[in-house]
Amino acid sequence: QVQLVESGGGLVQTGDSLRLSCAASGRTFSRNAMAWFRQALGKEREFVTAVSGSTGSTYYADSVKGRFTISRDNAKNTVYLQMISLKPEDTAVYYCAADHLQRTMVPYASPRRYDYWGRGTQVTVSS
Repeated sequence: QVQLVESGGGLVQTGDSLRLSCAASGRTFSRNAMAWFRQALGKEREFVTAVSGSTGSTYYADSVKGRFTISRDNAKNTVYLQMISLKPEDTAVYYCAADHLQRTMVPYASPRRYDYWGRGTQVTVSS
């Protein structure tokens, strides 16, 4: 049974940093794309960042470029999201996602690319 478990969320102040982790179990995702999405209260889920499985290329939403960094540790089957200079608008539930079927024609930013999802971790940034 495949599971993605996020951790590291919490309540921080504007300008603070956080590092989220997503630990995968049940299969190895070293060759698969993994991503972070977020959903703020009352809003649709939105793409944050992704890392490809083949080359390790990374992709970011414009709103987080320069502040967020995705990385992966294949030995630990874990992906990370380092967030700095956090803003109140970053407040959301952050979800980890993993690509199983490798739908290469589907953009990394599309939720349709990902087959497995974690339950999310809350990040709240106070002003």
